[in-house]
Amino acid sequence: MSMKKDTEKTKTSKQKVREFKVGDLAVYPAHGVGKINSIESKIINGEEHDFYMMKILENEMTIMIPTWNVEQVGLRDVIDDEEISKVYGVMKKREESSGDTPTWNRRYREYMEKIKTGSLYDVAEVYRDLSLLRLTKDLSFGERKLYDTAQTLLVTELSIASNTDEQTIISEMELLFPPNKPEIADNSD
Repeated sequence: MSMKKDTEKTKTSKQKVREFKVGDLAVYPAHGVGKINSIESKIINGEEHDFYMMKILENEMTIMIPTWNVEQVGLRDVIDDEEISKVYGVMKKREESSGDTPTWNRRYREYMEKIKTGSLYDVAEVYRDLSLLRLTKDLSFGERKLYDTAQTLLVTELSIASNTDEQTIISEMELLFPPNKPEIADNSD
């Protein structure tokens, strides 16, 4: 056996890359759940590479993902139904504020980084933080877009994971952040 084959064998046994099949649902960071529609070979820079052709469910966008680069781009399976309660737990968690609130543009950058990780737990944190902020003040345009993105990513994946319609998930999430109702003065004296 040649040295090259030994190296290849070691590489594949140590580094098991997640393989998806046509028809599988997967999550692409910051874009959400998509379906692997095909696996195609393309020649790029004179080399042949295999790509997953994935259509994002939310907006029908097609993404080409190199089959050998799945982990680096963050492509992952939809969460298990056992993880659903953990995601809701993240949204329910309320932390004491340290008092030093970052500026909206710094918050925006931090939230965007969390969304880009592809972790539904990070997305749930962004949704929670913006939902709580929304109860006390109007969100900036950028924060509103991030709120909508986080909500869409959560709703789509949670509805698929729990085999429930999206409206049910939206209702459950809204119950976690009831709007502050103004006190009605009692003038019956």
